[in-house]
Amino acid sequence: MSGFIIGITGGVASGKSEVTRRFEALGVTVADADLAARVAVAPGSQGLAEVVEQFGRDVLAADGSLDRAAMRRHVFGDEAARRRLEAIVHPRVRAALREACLAAPGAYAIAAIPLLAEGGGREAYPWLSRILVVDVPTDVQRSRVMARDRVDAELAQRMIAAQATRDQRLAIADDVIVNSGTVDALDAHVAALDRRYRAIAAQRV
Repeated sequence: MSGFIIGITGGVASGKSEVTRRFEALGVTVADADLAARVAVAPGSQGLAEVVEQFGRDVLAADGSLDRAAMRRHVFGDEAARRRLEAIVHPRVRAALREACLAAPGAYAIAAIPLLAEGGGREAYPWLSRILVVDVPTDVQRSRVMARDRVDAELAQRMIAAQATRDQRLAIADDVIVNSGTVDALDAHVAALDRRYRAIAAQRV
């Protein structure tokens, strides 16, 4: 068990998943915020009960699970509704990520948090030891979004603009991987950071 926890974040199509897969291949536990968010409102959960209490039963699918499309319609363009939903989901996600990381074996663990900058950064996650930002130039990011999602440049740019800016993410970074090259180039970056994190963790014992 280790209290040395790295938060990984990055914009859409920055390559966060490629980076976390490489850490996992080195034996590092990765707790995923997206998965934790789904668990937080799983059927039968207190989180889902609170969502229904706030938004009504029309956010449920026929099988009793959360109808994510209906939920998106509820909060789209409604800042107050979005904040109410986040007040239910985010504390549960933060708690689940921290618990999973603290219980992980090894020198350190990783919390993969796509919207870390948007979700309050260090203030919301004071238990993160370091923050690693997977960074790409905006033009590369836009090209990847267009190719991945088969959308035009205008929609890709809107998707990018809906998130924190590149500068906002870099402002909270302790470490940065610039992922503008091939995926194979990530191996050396991840291996170097793994060595650094293990060394830092060893000094903390």
